[in-house]
Amino acid sequence: MIPEKTEAVAYYRVSTERQGKTGLGLEAQQEAVKAFAFSNGFTIRDEFIEIESGAKNKRPQLLQAFAACRKRHAMLLIAKLDRLGRNMAFISALMEARVDFKAVDNPYANKLVLHIMAAFAEHERDMISQRTKAALQAAKRRGVVLGSYGRNVLSKRNKENAWSFMMAMKPIIEQVQGKGFLTVRAIAGELNRMHIPTYRHREKWHPGTVHNILKQLNQI
Repeated sequence: MIPEKTEAVAYYRVSTERQGKTGLGLEAQQEAVKAFAFSNGFTIRDEFIEIESGAKNKRPQLLQAFAACRKRHAMLLIAKLDRLGRNMAFISALMEARVDFKAVDNPYANKLVLHIMAAFAEHERDMISQRTKAALQAAKRRGVVLGSYGRNVLSKRNKENAWSFMMAMKPIIEQVQGKGFLTVRAIAGELNRMHIPTYRHREKWHPGTVHNILKQLNQI
């Protein structure tokens, strides 16, 4: 008989779009997962936080959460499967990982539920692609120079993504400061310990990076 799992790894997703306004903020997710873990006999051994910006198909923290689950033979706990379920990359990764999981909002979700979610996500993606192509064709007919238009839009989008990332980091940094980590070096160390990804996802947090974010946040 396979022993029932009691250790867990928590995975949270923080959106840079309308963060905290839809009941999906970091603190709300953490409270929901911890309450679920307590009432179901799980001990959370590690936490991973994904900050979703422009690169929605990149889920480095999710992959690390999978690795932690395999290493500890732990259960993956997710706060909101219904929201994450609209992302094809997340569904595919979850289905292929062969990691046991529980979703707080849908604890009875199984592979069949994921297959259905995947089908809807793929359909939604196809519809968006068709609408985008139609919009580009309409723009060409109006005489819009798409090259220049694309560069201007991309530049604006990059600035918006950077701003959105900083605003998503605001409650996380405040939470870290609330724990007593007040210097930029201490904050950077705690962000690394919490597996918080940087904007580029390719490097660790450094005091200078934290200083720049705090400086910009203080100007708001």
